[in-house]
Amino acid sequence: MKYHLVLVALTMLFIMCNKKSEVKYVFYVNPFIGTGGHGHTYPGATYPFGMVQLSPDTRLEGWDGCSGYHYSDSIIFGFSHTHLSGTGVSDYGDILLMPTTGKVQVLPGTNEDKYDGYASRFSHQQEKALPGYYKVVLQKYNIIAELTCTQRVGIHRYSFPQKQNQNVIIDLNHRDEVIEAYIRFVSDNEIEGYRFSKAWATNQKTFFVIQFSKPIINKGIVLNDNQLISNNEAKGNNLRAFVNFSPNNTNLMVKVGISFVDINGARKNLTEEASCWNFDKYVDKAQSAWENILNKIEIDADSITKNIFYTALYHCYTQPNIFNDVDKRYRGRDQKIHTLQRGHYYTVFSLWDTYRAWHPLMTILEPQATNDFIQTFLLQYEQTKLLPVWELASNETNCMIGYHAASVIYDAWQKGIRNFNAYQALDAMKTMATRDIPSLKNYEQHGCVLVSDDGESVSKTLEYAYDDWCIAQMAKSIHNTNDYEHYLQRSQYFKNLFDPETKFFRAKLNGSFVKPFSPYDVTFHYTEANAWQYACYVPHDISGLIELLCGNDSLEARLDSLFNTQSKTTGRNQPDITGLIGQYAHGNEPSHHLAYLYNYIRKPFKTQKILNKIYSFYTSQPDGLIGNEDCGQMSAWYVFSALGFYPVCPGDSLYVIGTPIVEKASIHLERTFNIETHRASPQDIYIQKVTLNGKPYYKSYISHQTILKGGKLDFYMGSKPSQWATDRGQYPVSSINNNTFVPMPYYKEGIRAFKNKTTITLNSLDSTQYRIYYTCDGSNPTEQSLLYTKPLIIDSTCAIKAICVDNLHHYSHICQFKVNKLDPLKTIKILSSYSSEYTGGGDIALIDGIIGTTDFRTGEWQGYQDTDLVAIID
Repeated sequence: MKYHLVLVALTMLFIMCNKKSEVKYVFYVNPFIGTGGHGHTYPGATYPFGMVQLSPDTRLEGWDGCSGYHYSDSIIFGFSHTHLSGTGVSDYGDILLMPTTGKVQVLPGTNEDKYDGYASRFSHQQEKALPGYYKVVLQKYNIIAELTCTQRVGIHRYSFPQKQNQNVIIDLNHRDEVIEAYIRFVSDNEIEGYRFSKAWATNQKTFFVIQFSKPIINKGIVLNDNQLISNNEAKGNNLRAFVNFSPNNTNLMVKVGISFVDINGARKNLTEEASCWNFDKYVDKAQSAWENILNKIEIDADSITKNIFYTALYHCYTQPNIFNDVDKRYRGRDQKIHTLQRGHYYTVFSLWDTYRAWHPLMTILEPQATNDFIQTFLLQYEQTKLLPVWELASNETNCMIGYHAASVIYDAWQKGIRNFNAYQALDAMKTMATRDIPSLKNYEQHGCVLVSDDGESVSKTLEYAYDDWCIAQMAKSIHNTNDYEHYLQRSQYFKNLFDPETKFFRAKLNGSFVKPFSPYDVTFHYTEANAWQYACYVPHDISGLIELLCGNDSLEARLDSLFNTQSKTTGRNQPDITGLIGQYAHGNEPSHHLAYLYNYIRKPFKTQKILNKIYSFYTSQPDGLIGNEDCGQMSAWYVFSALGFYPVCPGDSLYVIGTPIVEKASIHLERTFNIETHRASPQDIYIQKVTLNGKPYYKSYISHQTILKGGKLDFYMGSKPSQWATDRGQYPVSSINNNTFVPMPYYKEGIRAFKNKTTITLNSLDSTQYRIYYTCDGSNPTEQSLLYTKPLIIDSTCAIKAICVDNLHHYSHICQFKVNKLDPLKTIKILSSYSSEYTGGGDIALIDGIIGTTDFRTGEWQGYQDTDLVAIID
């Protein structure tokens, strides 16, 4: 308890000593938010976009240990220098140090037996975290460990109990699979080495130089857990070391410079950024760096809202991470060493998450860094002919879907961030959209991703279409008409998966929608979601979605159902689907724009009502994030929304207005943009009127340029819905003005495998606009082929191909339906139950002559779980 009181007293002292303002913004940040639940954040010390993330490690494995720390734990294994913030896959945890006393133990203990090793108990009552600073008492040893950092150097201060021998363990075998490690004692106060590891990033190279404030009096290297050697250096894939210091002085400082280039780079980083031994000076410098970031947005709100807001803003700057050394060298995606000409080179791009709100937020707050992000993308393209998808430590993990670097590039370009080669950028975007991978190759050929092409086919089709719209707009901006027209066509491929009967985007197999279907089912046709959560993912063409649904009222009904239906999902377990309001899942990114869609149908008051519910998912507790932080996306959603607006469609330079929760805000850019919310009580969640620079403002959106110009936006709130921004011309519009795209037909009814004959029914999205032509001989149909007028009676094996044609003679993609006539003497009787997700075509799947692929997600498998297959075949 005495440590807890000391920490509180120190915090109050820091606050009282700050004469510049009543309270520094760093003291509103609670780095423990997100360390509980499934937030997957870490509480340790880092710089804005810093290379080092020096933080305690409390877990060796497990999904909720992705950041290395979980608030529910009570054991610390040590302090490592790299961590990921909010990811759903584990990596990093490089170069772990652990101070100890007593007999040297070089093994950490395990998750099962945590106490039989160097790990120590700790208590949250004796733990403190602020931006750039972390402190904890290691109870096993009664050591006070404090951490701070520079951009590229981790700084430790250990306060040992008096008259106790002082040890530091260096564990190069921590967490990840080690490919190779090396360590060398350079002098009596310096160690150097490296660790090459394999985890999510399959070939990560981390180099380090460690310096101690006192001379080493004893040392050792341990190979393979128990082989003590007396050499000054060693190499292997299971390597640890220890050092001992005199107990005469209870304080020990340790500086750890890291580099992803080489040992010399780590030493240069350490020498340039951490030349002295004044721990408090490093803390002050780190907190000053954070203060400069946090005061970019000044808000007035209650204390809890300030805690949540400034922690969210803090989390927005814990990644991406600078990857170049102080001498501008960096390791490229080609694993070669390059030298930057200007700016910084970055790593950790979780683009499936961050293109939605995090990157748009950076276009406002960090235009120069945004340009550096894009330059990083283009350098990676030069090195590998690929833009990043989910890049980590110059490794492409290929995690998640889409080619959302296209969105980041065009959004920045559209907003005037243009210090990069636009022609190279367009070439890179097109290269990503035409890669030789099954989903993209067939997306171009079929006009969508079919189940037989790849898993997550619906989500891929929808997200590819949005990315293609970004490519089209980029091409248009540099007057490339051919690419503009081509990718604008592709951006409408989402229509090929729309089912006009259920009104959902659905998976297609063999020309027809996959059955059985339930929008509540979490299946491999969607990415970490179900049909509900992807029901309105067409950010670039909301008008097109409205047309598919048959009008504004239908979209309103769809959204109402989404937010008010049951919250239970069916199908496979997906831990990312959390924070449910109906089937809206705030804990995962596909839902993040949905609440704002009411504005597009002139019902902004419904957006305001739903947002007020979503805000309750954010709290100031360790489990205060309802899902993975996802490298800043979860926090960027809050920062935007708390200010009163959100980027539904990155690339259109508009922010859709919601309902602000701050009382006042000042966004400090070249010209300050001020926001003030006038409300009499917390129940006043509905906008009654808005003024911009003192004049009435009737639009339910605001442009990027309006914010950059500076000024003042006033919201006047009330407890009841109003008619503000509900007239024509006052709502945002997202549309594709192109009439040449024709959606393909689909097979509505028909049996794929039959014994005598089958009836095939074809359908289109709109029979008044499109005619259907078909062939049954395998040839490609044209307007000279048979015109479909009634159901087809098929009595032989064949391939039916069909197209839609509009009145201007534009053709759709070809839809193909293969049917197979079976031997009438063959029969099968299934006596056990197969999975509704893996029917393989029904009861006759095992004798229908249709062979599945090697990928179980592509629809041809019949699956049995926890039961034996019992069948009678005759």
